Amino acid sequence: MDPRLRRLPGVLPLGDDSWISRDEAYAGQMARRDQLIAERPDKVHALLPAGRAGAEELYDLVLARLHQDPGYRFDGADILRPDGVTVTPDRAEPLLSLGRLIQEDLCLMQAGEAEHYLSGAVLCFPAGWTLAQKIGRPLLGIHVPVPEYDERLARGVQRLFDAIRPEQPLWRMNFLAYDNPELHQPRAEGVARPPRRNHDYVRCEKQVLLRLPQSRAVVFAIHSYIVTTASLPAGARAELLALDIAHHG
Repeated sequence: MDPRLRRLPGVLPLGDDSWISRDEAYAGQMARRDQLIAERPDKVHALLPAGRAGAEELYDLVLARLHQDPGYRFDGADILRPDGVTVTPDRAEPLLSLGRLIQEDLCLMQAGEAEHYLSGAVLCFPAGWTLAQKIGRPLLGIHVPVPEYDERLARGVQRLFDAIRPEQPLWRMNFLAYDNPELHQPRAEGVARPPRRNHDYVRCEKQVLLRLPQSRAVVFAIHSYIVTTASLPAGARAELLALDIAHHG
């Protein structure tokens, strides 16, 4: 609801270390992530050779962070998650391993000749896009067919990516209304979004942009929240739904 976040790209400096966070939905989201990674690894994960250095650097960074979280217990090669599930991470599969430890989806953006491009991701909870279609694409190509993401906006976003400093992550929020609470919502380009009848759920993504200091790749970390529309204050509910209908029909 912050007007500073409403105008694209709507980014603000992240004033704390919350690019990774854990909330009351942890157990349920992690169970769904485990299922997707076990059953559809090729649908929720991709890593190009150019992205491996960044993925391994991110792996080391996240595990060092989890060592500071008392909710995770390290026992040799195993990690006991806060929900009681034991995971044995593997640095040879850095993104898949992280996808089973934290709630965030993680996308790696690599500097290319003209634009940053998607060089790797673990994406269990896509909101209307498909990883297989986007991997290897530059920023403008990734955002096809978002009408607001034109060449002018793409140039501004690229300048933003070029300027990100490791010590100053950035963040933004988005939202969509859905008729069901499923977070795994892939959709291929050219396929219309299914019509919504009741708008029973509001989904928000906290998206953080973080520069890795060694590889210089940019991490796009996505923490997804979903609540019932009825749980929102009446004024916020009416405004969000009006914006969603205006933007998405």
